[in-house]
Amino acid sequence: MADNNIRIPSSQGGLVRYFDDYKSKIELRPEYVIAFIVLIVVIEITLQAL
Repeated sequence: MADNNIRIPSSQGGLVRYFDDYKSKIELRPEYVIAFIVLIVVIEITLQAL
């Protein structure tokens, strides 16, 4: 007969839970980040055209 003493690890064994207690000192609004990226893209296109 087969030995039924095989254990399968739990599906949540490697997960780590982080809480939202940490607040960053630098908080940027998403609109500012998108505007900055667009600005960088415009500068790159302008430099490539020269």
